[in-house]
Amino acid sequence: MPVFRGATVVDGTGAPARVADVTVSDGRIAEIGSNLTGDTVIDADGLVLAPGFIDMHAHSDLALLTEPDHLAKVSQGVTCEVIGQDGLSYAPVDDTTLDQIRRTIAGWNGDPPRFDWSWRSVGEYLDRLDRGIAVNACYLVPQGTVRMLAMGWDDRPPTPAELDRQRGLVAAALHEGAVGMSSGLTYVPGMYADDDELAELCRVVASHGGFYAPHHRSYGAGALEAYAEMIELSRRSGCPLHLAHATMNFGVNRGRAPELLGLLDTALADGCDITLDTYPYLPGSTTLAALLPSWAAAGGPTALLARLDDPASRARIRHAMEVEGSDGCHGVPAEWDTIEISGSPDPAVIGRTIADLAAASGRPAFDVYCERLVADDLATTILQHVGDEENVRAIMRHPCHTGGSDGLLAAAKPHPRAWGTFPRYLGHYVRDLGVLSLEECVAHLTGRPARRLRLDARGLVRPGYHADLVLFDPDTVRDTATFDDPRRPAEGVHHVLVGGTAVIADGRPTGALPGRSLRRTADGTTR
Repeated sequence: MPVFRGATVVDGTGAPARVADVTVSDGRIAEIGSNLTGDTVIDADGLVLAPGFIDMHAHSDLALLTEPDHLAKVSQGVTCEVIGQDGLSYAPVDDTTLDQIRRTIAGWNGDPPRFDWSWRSVGEYLDRLDRGIAVNACYLVPQGTVRMLAMGWDDRPPTPAELDRQRGLVAAALHEGAVGMSSGLTYVPGMYADDDELAELCRVVASHGGFYAPHHRSYGAGALEAYAEMIELSRRSGCPLHLAHATMNFGVNRGRAPELLGLLDTALADGCDITLDTYPYLPGSTTLAALLPSWAAAGGPTALLARLDDPASRARIRHAMEVEGSDGCHGVPAEWDTIEISGSPDPAVIGRTIADLAAASGRPAFDVYCERLVADDLATTILQHVGDEENVRAIMRHPCHTGGSDGLLAAAKPHPRAWGTFPRYLGHYVRDLGVLSLEECVAHLTGRPARRLRLDARGLVRPGYHADLVLFDPDTVRDTATFDDPRRPAEGVHHVLVGGTAVIADGRPTGALPGRSLRRTADGTTR
């Protein structure tokens, strides 16, 4: 039985830190007190013992299976991730839908050769995770995938039979353990759903005790209207709402976070159940194809590539992107100098913006953009330099805030948030800038998301709770991942336990795989 001796316990509630010994037995926190004994003594003097961090927005759907030791996250102190994000993931599917999904989000997650894709249902996918992963994982049923499975890539309302099938697919996913539903309302085909369709699915989610996590329709020119739309959808359906990567991006929203927070405060005062997550960086990250107008992708990837090859369609796409501001680019005309390629089979373009490539070749930026999409079969990933520091700090202070990395792991030069989000909160924003106190920040990253997920006996340092724990040095913890070198593990994280088993010991990975899927159960808790 290990004992953490003399730890500064920050318990995840927001309560003041206190010095105590903490023992772990049979995967649980056994006792918190003074002069406790154990088989193994871990000297925690001057170190913080906190609940393991919960990544509320992760894109590790394949990484957990292809690299189950999952160093990107365990090195940060993450012990649980929420996957199935942005309305697009790999279950539930049939053979045709799986092939389309693999192609559509290859830029997010890769498409590993000779990989075993034998699952089709959500339950089967969760069973695959249970074969052995380093961290625990919760799954959101992806609304875009559900729509694709029920009615393909058509940009139209569903028939009554198609809507019934979507309801059934969502209900089955929740019965099999999904904790809620995600949407990607700037990604096709999920963005083709109107609010009436979404409300019907959200009612199913609410009836099973889940929550709705939308990537909403705009983070740019129509951001406030998009947030208000999601709040109204939550009111209509009675479904708890968790706003994914809730930022206010692009120049049109500089300094406007107080307007968003006012909108949230009004809804919370009215009794709405709302939380959100953010990452502590300015640039965003997505696929290059995501910036296209939604109509261009109707019919799926093959139809999209045909439109890029058709002069009339291509001219229409160009007007939408450069003049109108496409819905895929959040209503903001494309700013080619902000769009940096982070993932492509062509190493010569990595780290270069579309504007830079255009200038070097003497061709229009839009033509370079289209040619890149075709050359990479739509799998190009990008960094989009559109964030605002004032907004980032204001939103992370809000009481309904939680942390989410939104980290894409497969790109040649991924966003450093995949490896650095949680130590960046603790080092840069807590210690260096004082934006949050240590106790409040830990609550944002542990106890608060555990409540949203309705985790059973997780998310706090409390006797009887699962020993999902992180021991870190508050004076040295920091992110070392950078935009130039994005796969560097954090510093200052000494020990990480998942269910009482060390996945990081003395700062080094152990290779242990004690994690599993955490599933919503019939009584509404997630176990």
